[in-house]
Amino acid sequence: MITLQMMQFTAVVLMVLLTAKLLLLRQWRIKSRQARQARWLMAGGTALLALHFALQLTWGLRLIGVTQSVMLNLTMLIPASYLFARAVLLLQRRGKLTRLDRWTGPAVWVAVMAMLGVAAMTDNRQLLSDTPQLRMAEKAGAVLYMLMQGYYTWRHSSSLVAMRHALSDYYDSDTDGMLRWMQYSIIGLMLLALMVPVAIFGTGTWMLIIAFAIYFFLFYLVDSFCFYLVSPAPERMEAAEQNAAEVEEEYNSLKSKESKDSGADTAVLSPEVMSEVEAAVEAWQARGGYRQTGLLQPFAAQAIGISRYRLTAWLHQRQLKYTEWIALLRVEEAKRIMAAHPEWGNDAVAEHCGFADRTVLQRTFKKMVGMTPQNYMEDLRAKNAD
Repeated sequence: MITLQMMQFTAVVLMVLLTAKLLLLRQWRIKSRQARQARWLMAGGTALLALHFALQLTWGLRLIGVTQSVMLNLTMLIPASYLFARAVLLLQRRGKLTRLDRWTGPAVWVAVMAMLGVAAMTDNRQLLSDTPQLRMAEKAGAVLYMLMQGYYTWRHSSSLVAMRHALSDYYDSDTDGMLRWMQYSIIGLMLLALMVPVAIFGTGTWMLIIAFAIYFFLFYLVDSFCFYLVSPAPERMEAAEQNAAEVEEEYNSLKSKESKDSGADTAVLSPEVMSEVEAAVEAWQARGGYRQTGLLQPFAAQAIGISRYRLTAWLHQRQLKYTEWIALLRVEEAKRIMAAHPEWGNDAVAEHCGFADRTVLQRTFKKMVGMTPQNYMEDLRAKNAD
């Protein structure tokens, strides 16, 4: 049977190992200053949790009473959660945090500590006695913790949307996978805010189940975080965001001539400019310009002969992202090639159409058409036989 002490010991070992993994990351593989700062914040969070579970195990606070354990939980979990949230936000915002981002967590921790301190010293009773005032302060502290995590979840979610927009307006293939861990981590941090109060106040089987879920999420968060830091993803993300910033600068400089300020985020091209862009795009498409592998948005705009701002605005007015548009062009070309050259394999089709490899072709084709290239060819053969 799994005991509480076994769970706490497992948590100590897990947090120590995760802290060591963060500290032992090769410094030269972490390119940006923000990523290095995020690494230290994440390591601080896991180290706090290691200390927290070690104190719970050593002092046996759960055996003494729920109140004493809850006080330690709130004391340690609030700053640890803040460090995790700020580490992820630092990556997302490239270090550009607001005052609320920086101080919401510390302010909540100070408020909770003040409430617990006042409640613990009421009625001239022994420190940490289980009083109604202390239980009320602990519940209020749990609510403040959830509100803090709710704020950071909102900030994470809005930042993730902006990151995805930047990627889909820059790369010629779907790169959303490199941010999937971030999406799952945001969901996990939100669930953590809901589960932690149950874990710190609860007892019995449910507490153990939720504790296991929290351990698994923390392992996933830190492991994915480490993989992201040493992968090419941060640099690719930085390039996409830099492009988005430069497109915005182009829009601001040309706004008075080419668009009207409608209060929306997307620039609106005039009908005359739309016609010019469409003519240039059609000429480029006729030359098969979209069949170049690794075609970034700035290079496509240059080949078409228009500014990045005009291409982005033209696509947005057609309710398309650059990644989606290139994929549509390449899938239509793949359909044409498969009909004209049924003897071609997926590798040849992918190379001709500009897909990075056959895997990207198959994944994109199925997403756009609803079937694999092989199934599409089988349908073509069946129609031709009829």
